[in-house]
Amino acid sequence: MLDLAHWGVSNPAQLAFADQPPGPALTEAKKLLEAIGALDANGRLTETGERIRAIPLPPRLAAMVIHAARTDTAFDAALLAVLVSEQGLGGNSVDLSERLRRFRHERTPRAEAARGLAGRIARTAGGGRTGGLFDPGEALIRAFPDRIAMARGGRGRYLMANGRGAELNEDDPLATHDFLVIADLTGSAARGRILAACPVSRETILTARAGAIESRDECVFDRQSLSVRARSVTRLDALVLFERQGAKPSGETAAEALAEGLRSFGLSHLSFPKEAARLVERIGFLNRKLGDPWPDVSDDGLLESLDVWFTPFQTGVTALSSVSANSLMQGLKALIPYPLAGDLDRLAPTHFTAPTGDRMPIRYDSDEPVLSIRVQMLYGLKNHPVIAGGVPLLLELTSPAGRPIQTTRDLPGFWVGSWKDVRADMRGRYPKHLWPEDPVNADATRRAKPRGQ
Repeated sequence: MLDLAHWGVSNPAQLAFADQPPGPALTEAKKLLEAIGALDANGRLTETGERIRAIPLPPRLAAMVIHAARTDTAFDAALLAVLVSEQGLGGNSVDLSERLRRFRHERTPRAEAARGLAGRIARTAGGGRTGGLFDPGEALIRAFPDRIAMARGGRGRYLMANGRGAELNEDDPLATHDFLVIADLTGSAARGRILAACPVSRETILTARAGAIESRDECVFDRQSLSVRARSVTRLDALVLFERQGAKPSGETAAEALAEGLRSFGLSHLSFPKEAARLVERIGFLNRKLGDPWPDVSDDGLLESLDVWFTPFQTGVTALSSVSANSLMQGLKALIPYPLAGDLDRLAPTHFTAPTGDRMPIRYDSDEPVLSIRVQMLYGLKNHPVIAGGVPLLLELTSPAGRPIQTTRDLPGFWVGSWKDVRADMRGRYPKHLWPEDPVNADATRRAKPRGQ
């Protein structure tokens, strides 16, 4: 059974000291002990906490029995506590209320001994064998407030108040209930397998956990419409108990909800215009080559910095389809630190000016910048083109028809090396174009030879 020992806390007195070192496990355990009434807001033992120490049960179950003593149902709660602690009593059903019914009438020596133990526990808690109306589900809420579970999705799938998932077999009778209280489960936090639970009503939850339930207006991202909608919700931690549609969302709250949607779905649902996509590629190149302070604009990097480049520029926008190209451009530019803004075009220019005067686009969609250009337009160029203070462009040299003929990171070496073979091949294919023996001292051109030559 999972109880406070899961966090390394077997006795609430361990938490009743102001000098306890902080940590996630301790914080979670302290929150739970406050929920079951063992600690006050200052981390000090309450009267219930003091009484828990005298009961031979884990703190969760001891708190349940103590609370039941106030309604004269301590013996029933003690029977349930023993049942949760001991496998096999009352059968093997996942439904603890069914097991409890059977356990009351079992006549085996083990069952008799267990009921005797329950009687002693009840008396220690201040109760006796007779009492009022007992609801196993309500009792378990006192022990497992964090494991109140609400049906979600397919049959047998539940979400607990602590935000974790839990599942039953689809054919288990308990799977028909909207709400359960889970006393035992195993497996991962995302998909725990329910081993023992009780059904409980929504009304019982509202009464038993009244102090922990809150109502508020909020904006949420709707997965189907990829838009933001406003709603008024009544929550118990991770569980939405009631929901109704609210007013039209707007302002910063709507923008933040859109950003949360992107964090869940990724950037694939955001339509970056070509100009914005190229800006991302250029900044990404500088980040890879020069590092900080050039920002990380990978998908992961952009998702981590949505509050910088996305949210502030989407005020009033309520759907991903309504995000404008201009807002994306402005937001992406905002990622560049102000002192570097003037260096972007110098270090990662959008175009290369060829010796012919033509401006040819530079691509940044791979690990290195690429310039695709007709080889004739580079005649007369003695040095290899570079950007970003010395990073060579990968030249994709093409024929007059635009077909690739060679790639190089060393143009001078190409002129004195493989140009001879390229020239021989190209002269036969494109006889109307100039293919000089000495391209370094030839004039760049993008035209065919004049007639008569």
